[in-house]
Amino acid sequence: MKMKLLNCMVLFLLFVPYYSSAARTSLKNDLQVHNHLKSLNKPPIKSIKSPDGDMIDCIHLSHQPAFDHPLLRNHTIQLRPNYHPEGLFDDIKVKSLKSSKGSEPIKQLWHLNGECPEGTIPVRRTKKEDVLRASSIKNYGRKKKKNLNILRPNSAQPDLNTQNGHQHAIAYVDEDKYFGAKATMNVWEPKIQQPNEFSLSQIWVLGGSFDGDLNSIEAGWQVSPDLYGDNNTRLFTYWTSDAYEATGCYNLLCSGFIQINNQIAMGASIFPVSSYHGSQFDISILLWKDPNEGNWWMQFGNSNQVIGYWPAYLFSNLADGATLVEWGGEVVNSASDGQHTTTQMGSGHFPGEGFSKASYFRNLQVVDGSNQLRVPRDVKTFTEQSNCYNVQTGKNGQWGTYFYYGGPGRNRNCP
Repeated sequence: MKMKLLNCMVLFLLFVPYYSSAARTSLKNDLQVHNHLKSLNKPPIKSIKSPDGDMIDCIHLSHQPAFDHPLLRNHTIQLRPNYHPEGLFDDIKVKSLKSSKGSEPIKQLWHLNGECPEGTIPVRRTKKEDVLRASSIKNYGRKKKKNLNILRPNSAQPDLNTQNGHQHAIAYVDEDKYFGAKATMNVWEPKIQQPNEFSLSQIWVLGGSFDGDLNSIEAGWQVSPDLYGDNNTRLFTYWTSDAYEATGCYNLLCSGFIQINNQIAMGASIFPVSSYHGSQFDISILLWKDPNEGNWWMQFGNSNQVIGYWPAYLFSNLADGATLVEWGGEVVNSASDGQHTTTQMGSGHFPGEGFSKASYFRNLQVVDGSNQLRVPRDVKTFTEQSNCYNVQTGKNGQWGTYFYYGGPGRNRNCP
């Protein structure tokens, strides 16, 4: 009996320090998450509950996360760009196959329950579970570092059987210096196979080399269960100044992008989305460099709403303009079961199916050195595996330079 009691005491004494260490680690992690949430979620002037479960906080313009950066503490907010690119195309209304009316404007779900007052910006509130889904607090809101050869269209075929492999179907130009880009893209809700995968459609404005000093500004729509906790289609931005190593993030999840618009919430759900062989809904995005201040601006929607800007100080290689512009889709192929993912790109259908079935970008434009929007020359295409996702370009009087893109991922020709 004494021996049994002694053994129990020994086990207890061995267990107590282990438990205490685990408890201390847990408390430390909780404190780190709490502090990170506090830095992201600024005190709101007003909060709006979105039908999809998001909470949209209306925070004062000068209290946004961008101003946590030491270099922005005394920054004077630029409330409007000094220059817009000239020669903007009028957006062509897309006809629905179900009616003779033009497509309805795309909205954000939170608009159904309210709006943010002047002098504030809408910010999607970050929840504890959002942060805990990330591999670490440091990595929350950031893209996983990718094999950058995949982003270099002229490179050799990359190895696609790697964990977190990124695949694309894009159109691109790289023969000039570019000071912005514009396009209109239709919006879908692609199906995602694994929570750690995503599907997006966006514009990339790129400068620098792919060996570590890449500057990238990105904007479009995405479905990302890992980032947002659901399968909703959401408006997003991204930036990096060091090839996705340590700088940059999505939306307003780090210091960087400065928002001035009180109507659009980055990372919030957008609706309606296009339906197969049905109504098509699209959005227009313009990214451009202010030739006076050097800041990079974003404009969204047919109503030409200026959302905000990336301060010039964030970038080195984009200071003199971009050397590469890309439009198109990207997915993560985690190949978790040894097969290609079934995560869809765009509509999930190949470009050969055409309008109302395939996803598209239309009215491609670039901004030149004289701040003029013009039709790009020598548009090329790139995809890693055309049997999984593909891209086809074209030109006509209404859509200018356009392309269809996307695909289903795994199929009989894409094992």
